[in-house]
Amino acid sequence: MNIDSISNGIVIDHIQAKKGLEIYSALNLGELDCSVAIITNARSKKMGRKDIIKIDKSIDLDLNILGYIDPNITINIIKNDVRVNKYHVELPKEVVNIVKCKNPRCITSIEQELNHVFVLTDKENKIYRCKYCETLKED
Repeated sequence: MNIDSISNGIVIDHIQAKKGLEIYSALNLGELDCSVAIITNARSKKMGRKDIIKIDKSIDLDLNILGYIDPNITINIIKNDVRVNKYHVELPKEVVNIVKCKNPRCITSIEQELNHVFVLTDKENKIYRCKYCETLKED
């Protein structure tokens, strides 16, 4: 299968297999007015299988969302057919309004305008807890 290269835009690479559509939705890529290609289950020497997203336009990406979904993602910025920058995302120390606290007694359940903030408490095990009530993030 051949997917054309892009001249100017972004390639999100090294996405864990089967997570490409989740990232597509989280970044609202369906609302863009440019070409977006999602390649799923591509062969990878490093990962076995991976997903790739190619965006034929330069946009601002929320690296917190990407790092939260899959901290192994690589972002490549392409200009004039050349990769000019490469970023590696990491687990964010804090995520805001990406997940919601499930504790019915949490202040975020009562105060509708309050942001849902989760703090990384165990990087090795990827554990996040609510900033306000310390409830463990549910998968």
